[in-house]
Amino acid sequence: MDTTPARDEPARAAPARLRPPEHPVDPRAVRWWVLRGLCSAGVVLLALLAAAWWWAPARPWLVAPVVLAAVWTGVRVLVEPRWRYAVHRWETTDDAVYALTGWVVREWRVAPLSRVQTVDAVRGPLEQALGLATLRVTTASSSGAISIRGLDKDVAGAVAERLKAVVESTPGDAT
Repeated sequence: MDTTPARDEPARAAPARLRPPEHPVDPRAVRWWVLRGLCSAGVVLLALLAAAWWWAPARPWLVAPVVLAAVWTGVRVLVEPRWRYAVHRWETTDDAVYALTGWVVREWRVAPLSRVQTVDAVRGPLEQALGLATLRVTTASSSGAISIRGLDKDVAGAVAERLKAVVESTPGDAT
């Protein structure tokens, strides 16, 4: 059977392939994720150790929670930040915003710029101390905003300004 297109049929171009985003986050994001792990899991471990220190009758019951909290803190401080850095990628084009995030469950989000409603550069206290920012792109989607965490503050500001300009010139009502 002949599978070549008839002479009067135009040849169809191959559909564009989706690809992972190109840019990694700033290397300082590893320190930020380590500090976040210490602030969450590390605080729980310290509270359990303090309880075991001051409350002698509870020590036998606190052994398992202390061990679990120590393992979880180790994972959050030693494994998660490096794994996140290896996975997290982002990219913006004149057509869309791309973000790949996660460390256990990976999420790849693509938002067409015609659907973008707001673009924000957000900086929490730890991000400010490290010179980082989170770029938050809110769309007309029920899935919520795309957040690109761990960007250099100047890069996040420049990308937010660029996206603002592109979105303003993009036709559509972002709904």
